[in-house]
Amino acid sequence: MTVPNVKLNNGVEMPQLGFGVFQVPNDETEAAVTAALDAGYRSIDTAKIYGNEEGVAAALAKSGVARDELFITTKLWNSDQGYDSALRAFDDSLSRLGLEYLDLYLIHWPTPQRDRYVDTWRAFEKLLADGRVRAIGVSNFQPDHLRRLVDETGTVPAVNQVELHPYLTNEAVRATDAELGIATEAWSPLAKGGDLLAEDVVTSLAKKYDRTAAQVVLRWHLRLGNIVIPKSVTPSRIAENLDVFGFELTDDDVASLSALERGLRTGPDPDQFN
Repeated sequence: MTVPNVKLNNGVEMPQLGFGVFQVPNDETEAAVTAALDAGYRSIDTAKIYGNEEGVAAALAKSGVARDELFITTKLWNSDQGYDSALRAFDDSLSRLGLEYLDLYLIHWPTPQRDRYVDTWRAFEKLLADGRVRAIGVSNFQPDHLRRLVDETGTVPAVNQVELHPYLTNEAVRATDAELGIATEAWSPLAKGGDLLAEDVVTSLAKKYDRTAAQVVLRWHLRLGNIVIPKSVTPSRIAENLDVFGFELTDDDVASLSALERGLRTGPDPDQFN
C-alpha cells in the first residue's frame, strides 16, 4: 500500500499517514510498531515523555526495513527546554532509538510561562545545520507562538503537530500554518474514538462508503491536507487505519464532518499547559 508523501518546506518528504505510539506502554510498543511496519506504515511518531522510545528501537532493529525507507519522529519534553538541555535531550533520544539521525524533531509544547521555546528552537536550528535531523518542527504551538518563533529566528518550522479532529478543527492554527508554509499534523485524530465515531454523520458516511467510522474520519483529515498519526495496539485496527486510500469523500461530506466542530479538546490547552 502506497501512502502519499507531503513535501515539507525544506524539501523533505514525509508520509501523510503514520503510526503514533502515545500511551502505548514500552513493553507493548515493539509488538505494536512491528504490526504497523508489517502493515505498511513507514512513519513512526514517538516522544521522550511517552517512555517508549526503546520499544520503537527494538521494532525498528528487527524489522529489516531500510533506514532510508523510514521516517522517525520524536519530541523534546518540557523540562528539557533551553539551548544546552535540548541538545543533551536530543542525544539521549537518539541513543534510546538506536539511530544515527532523526527525520523530524519537535518541541512538544510551547510552555509559554517557561518562555524557553525560542532558545530551544536555536538548538533545533543547530541540530538541523549539523545534519543530525532532517527536519525540525513544533507541537501544540498556537499562532502567536509560531509567529514569535519565526520573527525572532527566521526559521519556519516544517511541521506543527496539534490536536485536531472534527470536534476541534483548529481552523486558526491551520490557517496560520498554511500562511507560513508549515505542514499541519493531527494528533488524537479520532478524538479518542467513542462519541465522535458514533455521530450520525460519521456512521452514515461509513455505511455509504462501506467503511469503518474511523476510516471515514481519517479520510476527512487527508482531504483537508493534514498529516495524521492514528494509534492502536490491535493489529487488525492498525491495518484498517492504513486502508483509507481506496475511497474519496465529497466536498459535502467533508463539510458535514467539519460541522461537528465544538471546540472540544481531549488534551491540554497549549496556552495554559506548562
